[in-house]
Amino acid sequence: MLKQLCFIFLSVTLVVAGARAEILEQILVKVNGEIFTKTELEQRQVAALRQKGQQFDLKTDPDNQQLRKALDEITPQIMVDAVDEMLIVQRGRELGYKLSEEQFKNVVDNIKKENKIETEEQFQNALKAENMTMTDLRRSLERSMIVQRVQQNEVFGKIGISEEEARAYYDSHRNEFTKLPTVTLREILVALPADARGVNVAADEAAKQRADQLRTRVTTGGEPFDKVASEASDAPSKANAGLIGPISLDDLSPDLRKLVETLQPGAVSEVIRTSRGFQLFKLETSTPIEVMPFEQAREQIGDRVFTDKRKGEFQKYLEKLRNQAIIEWKNLDVQRAFEEGLKQQIARPVQLL
Repeated sequence: MLKQLCFIFLSVTLVVAGARAEILEQILVKVNGEIFTKTELEQRQVAALRQKGQQFDLKTDPDNQQLRKALDEITPQIMVDAVDEMLIVQRGRELGYKLSEEQFKNVVDNIKKENKIETEEQFQNALKAENMTMTDLRRSLERSMIVQRVQQNEVFGKIGISEEEARAYYDSHRNEFTKLPTVTLREILVALPADARGVNVAADEAAKQRADQLRTRVTTGGEPFDKVASEASDAPSKANAGLIGPISLDDLSPDLRKLVETLQPGAVSEVIRTSRGFQLFKLETSTPIEVMPFEQAREQIGDRVFTDKRKGEFQKYLEKLRNQAIIEWKNLDVQRAFEEGLKQQIARPVQLL
């Protein structure tokens, strides 16, 4: 119902039901004494399934094979994210981070504004539709804020990009800063019927003769190429006076590229036989290969290196928190899912929380 609230619920994946858990809740793991329950896991599983566009009922259809397969796929990452989030929030609280009343009010006002909610009754109804209370919303927002502040202050704010790192990236990714040569052409096509291509000599000769006549009109006769293309071409580009491009030379067929490379801007090619019939081309413009100098590319390089570097540094930070934590597993299957999630994380870049 609410885009902003859904975003908070899904992307941050903060479990609001935990605050309302029953006394006899099943505890799956304790992280430095803080519990993570079965209800919280199910809430995260539902959110992840919804994010993937999958609709299952964990309560009424637990033996569904598709559901079991889907849960096997998503639960390892869910458990890694859940434990990491708990560790980061705990660290943030150690540092004194919390959401002030003014900050909370400003966020709520923005949510109301973005979703065009004018009355408190409408807002409460919207929260109810998301199965949330104001307490739940505040808890979610505070945890999200703490995670972001810890990431920025403990990791990202300490990362710098040296000149040597920037130079090394530039040298090894030169293609990212290279603009390939392009050409802009105009074409005239005298098409052959599909059933006559290569088998009807008379049709071939007639089409070739017509193409030669059109070439004479734009060379010896001095008629504008675009005018003749608009009037006589059989190509779809006729609607644009024969214009095609700009197009990279690498995207041209080898034969056409070889032909174009012999032309100067303004020159008209000879008539050539192609799979569609007989064609002639005019080279309108060409641009040479361009390599952006390091000084101009420096800002882009900084952004790209920083993105890669912060993922690596954030992974190291999470590993440090995990190694320092007291993690007590109360469910062997969930522990295995967590360990599988860590293995998967090694094989792919870490996702920022």
